[in-house]
Amino acid sequence: MAPKALDYESLNENVKKVQYAVRGELYLRASELQKEGKKIIFTNVGNPHALGQKPLTFPRQVVALCQAPFLLDDPNVGLFFPADAIARAKHYLSMTSGGLGAYSGARGIPGIRKEVADFIRRRDGYPSDSELIFLTDGASKGVMQILNTIIRGEGDGILVPVPQYPLYSATISLFGGSLVPYYLEETANWSLDVNDLRHSVFQARSRGLTVRAMVIINPGNPTGQCLSEANLREILHFCYQENLVLLGDEVYQQNIYQDERPFISARKVLMDMGPPISKEIQLVSFHTVSKGYWGECGQRGGYFEMTNIPPQTVDEIYKVASISLSPVPAQIFMGLMVNPPKPGDISYEHYIRESKGILESLRRRARIMTDGFNSCRIVVCNFTEGAMYSFPQIRLPPKAIDSSKKAGKVPDVFYCLKLLEATGISTVPGSGFGQKEGVFHLRTTILPAEEDMPVIMASFKKFNDEFMEEYDEHRGYSRI
Repeated sequence: MAPKALDYESLNENVKKVQYAVRGELYLRASELQKEGKKIIFTNVGNPHALGQKPLTFPRQVVALCQAPFLLDDPNVGLFFPADAIARAKHYLSMTSGGLGAYSGARGIPGIRKEVADFIRRRDGYPSDSELIFLTDGASKGVMQILNTIIRGEGDGILVPVPQYPLYSATISLFGGSLVPYYLEETANWSLDVNDLRHSVFQARSRGLTVRAMVIINPGNPTGQCLSEANLREILHFCYQENLVLLGDEVYQQNIYQDERPFISARKVLMDMGPPISKEIQLVSFHTVSKGYWGECGQRGGYFEMTNIPPQTVDEIYKVASISLSPVPAQIFMGLMVNPPKPGDISYEHYIRESKGILESLRRRARIMTDGFNSCRIVVCNFTEGAMYSFPQIRLPPKAIDSSKKAGKVPDVFYCLKLLEATGISTVPGSGFGQKEGVFHLRTTILPAEEDMPVIMASFKKFNDEFMEEYDEHRGYSRI
């Protein structure tokens, strides 16, 4: 009998190629151990609320009222909700065609897209067209939608930073394209060298690929670096010279833990550069409510904004967006993120106190984790300038590498599995993000509660010392 359509051997080969390490072998093993009763600290994914971060009060109040609009008719509603939350809930409900249970348009609710455009104008100092903003089911869906629009087949290449967030490698595989890696320089705090970009494009073209777009992740995931304005200018010049679309993954723009390199959007730098570049480079920028000090991953709110994209292309993107609409509650969360309480509003002081408390704690946690890793033998870690992750290099001794091969494991997978079994700390091996040959890393979030951080880092250090006792035959293994 011929295989059926959903028998494994007859599946779409592109689906089989997809790899997503963030919820791969380590995560599955951690889930098994959890079922067996072991306490697991899931630092494998940037999921703030799952690790104890409390939701911001004001947005939850507004969405609660939108979800249960009958509360607005209760004469006692003002005893339980502040007046500005009540007013904002009425504001958003008035924008819908029937409350949160009704579909919105394919681009998203026009009034909320206008709020996003106003946010972008305030941030960058240049106007934004709400008709070129699409509200999405998280930033990931927006990325997938745009890559699906760009990739025509395996001959199309997408420049992606390595190490990279596996969304990109997985999506490019799924849509049948080719990932073109450009390597970030770890010894220079994960900086980007335009000469390396040129080399990557040259190599791709020599293999017959047509390089069509470039991805930047700023701040970096998993690497945590922030791109400088000068670096962004170089990138934009490069895209202009090579005729590439630039995809700006800027979902961590609120997560900045140093003052030397504040976040600056690719769009602002593009507009600052002026014509002809500012009129010609095609740019798509992504943002989300899942990160920052909001951390509302489960709400699935996101947007993308298009710059210099032809109207006919926008029409095609609209057509595809119509197949899968953004959830209305997610759109309201996005509206609240880009248009939070203002000075003078009843909820303003409380909102600022909550958001500053989260960001200041994350800044301290970034330092605790970096210092903790750098106090360990064979571990070297750049400071987390932004985003939510540490990405330490684990300089594995030869005996550990040999043992991993005998176990049929990639060396950093071997190390991370040992770490998981010994401590319950669930991380992601660097091989899941891409890395240079013979170099090994792991990624962990900086999201565990601040009061738990010293214990977690002490547990890691104890494991690492014991690992070295077992596998380092020379005991003086170099950190250089």
